Amino acid sequence: MRRGLPNLALTQGDPAGIGPETLIKLVAGRTDDRCAFLLIAERRALEGVYDLVPTFDRERLIVFDSPPDRERLEALSAEQIAVLDPVGGGPPVRAGRSGAADAAGALAAVDVACDLVSGGVADAMVTAPVSKSSIAKQHLPGFVGHTDYIAQRCGLERYGRDYLMAFLTPDLQVALLTTHLPLRAALDRVRAEAIVEALVCLDRHAPGRVAVAGLDPHAGEGGLLGEEDAATIRPAVEQARQLEIDAHGPESADSLFARARRGEFDWVLSLYHDQGLIAIKTAAFGTATNWTLGLPFIRTSVDHGTAFEIAGTGRADAEPLGAAVDATLDLLAGRLPRRAASVR
Repeated sequence: MRRGLPNLALTQGDPAGIGPETLIKLVAGRTDDRCAFLLIAERRALEGVYDLVPTFDRERLIVFDSPPDRERLEALSAEQIAVLDPVGGGPPVRAGRSGAADAAGALAAVDVACDLVSGGVADAMVTAPVSKSSIAKQHLPGFVGHTDYIAQRCGLERYGRDYLMAFLTPDLQVALLTTHLPLRAALDRVRAEAIVEALVCLDRHAPGRVAVAGLDPHAGEGGLLGEEDAATIRPAVEQARQLEIDAHGPESADSLFARARRGEFDWVLSLYHDQGLIAIKTAAFGTATNWTLGLPFIRTSVDHGTAFEIAGTGRADAEPLGAAVDATLDLLAGRLPRRAASVR
């Protein structure tokens, strides 16, 4: 019986990507008495990858035609895997080629998972990667990813600081001030008010010693290499410290991430996407976990994309999804993967 175990809703991502394959590989190779899985995936997507995982016994899948309640899920045996098709039909999946039906199915899976977690049927959601360009082109202009989309569904501010995109590895934790924006646009959003709001959000949900990365080389080197750090970032850090937040900086970004990995800081607040993600993916490529900090429920994801170039070849690796599941269970238990920081 699965009674008493946390239910994790795992979404399919873009059906034309590697998401469905990693879902099946995960449940085929994982024996875990710490949680139960509910796959939010289309039949057409799963049917296209069964042959890629010949060791998997598809009889283990229990397909629900409508969203189950928690009692029905808990009545399943430990070997059974619940599946809910968020769409109920569509053309065959063409691996590596995301069409309108694939983009719609990816969004539908996210919507269903959000509803299940919000309704208490699932305890957390773990998302496989979607194609931002496919969704934006074919269904939702302006779509830039899971983080903002889910936050908006929850009524949070799109560019406010009610939530943050964060990344977790065993020895490095990074939150992002800005996410999927062109660099020129991201730099326009590096304002003292935004930095303070981000530090307050981070301290509210995952307090610890946080260092704010500098914007200019060597954090401006006393004004020699730019005035932004002294004029904007330092006052924001000082204001956060007046709010009793353990904030530091601006710290020179060229050495900050190494210092954080050695334990000097629990968190780095990165000012723009690649400043933080280059460090994260160098430290733990493929096994870092994306966590949307600030939502009313726990949502995590893998740190990679749809990998259309290898979809349908059987080469997809489920280890990143497994790492995200492990991190999710840590978060459900009220702990972060590293040191003394804890989830509030």
